[in-house]
Amino acid sequence: MILTDMLGRDVVDSSGDRLGEVSDVRFALDSAPTQLLSQARVVGIIVSPRTATSFLGYERQGMTQPWPVAQLLRWWHRGSFLVLWGDIAMMGSREVVLRPDFVAYESGLPR
Repeated sequence: MILTDMLGRDVVDSSGDRLGEVSDVRFALDSAPTQLLSQARVVGIIVSPRTATSFLGYERQGMTQPWPVAQLLRWWHRGSFLVLWGDIAMMGSREVVLRPDFVAYESGLPR
């Protein structure tokens, strides 16, 4: 699967209720970098109830400048949450279906 194919897909719960769109994907680096790159694994997806646009790096702590952009992105992505990869029941061509007992974690966007 190509990462950009996942972005913008609708996310629904197990009953088919729309929760938002995939706006980002979270990765973890499990080891030190090798000659070229570190080995990365997908941790989960960020679901935004309003938009599929990226956080543009403003979810990182300390990213507050320029102030108007930071405030706009916080407002636009309010209510966003992280869903772990294991909580995805099905990755369809148009939507992502979550397991019935999925957990919505904090997205990491500063308040």
